[in-house]
Amino acid sequence: MKIAEALILRADFQKRLEQIRERLVRSAKVQEGETPPENPHDLLKEMDEIIKEYTNLVQRINKTNSAIEVEDGKTLTHLLAERDSIAMERSILESLVQATSIKHDRYSKSEVKFFSTVNVGEIQKKIDLLSKSYRELDTRIQETNWKVELKD
Repeated sequence: MKIAEALILRADFQKRLEQIRERLVRSAKVQEGETPPENPHDLLKEMDEIIKEYTNLVQRINKTNSAIEVEDGKTLTHLLAERDSIAMERSILESLVQATSIKHDRYSKSEVKFFSTVNVGEIQKKIDLLSKSYRELDTRIQETNWKVELKD
């Protein structure tokens, strides 16, 4: 199984666990004399089985990501951390740009006037560069995910 396939399976496990959560909540309490829509004990057993499979799969994904050298001595884990950092920085800068564009209506000349404290054009250029870096890095990660076999 390729890493990409394992990631799809991991997402499926996460979705199934969320569905079990919802089903458990619906079945957790009933009126006296009624029966729950599903047996909570059966759902808990199913949850345990899925969590065991999920845990094993995530451990295998992490083991593979740590062992696979992609470029310049960097493992897939390093590239994933870089991608997350780029996304975080870009998100913060986008919030900063958004904050500068909030309009405050002035009804008279005596009301407070607001000015941007940062150069939005420069920040936007940085956001654009980060977006490009993110796309390029993500492409390399995805390519690796479809080439590399998952380790046991």
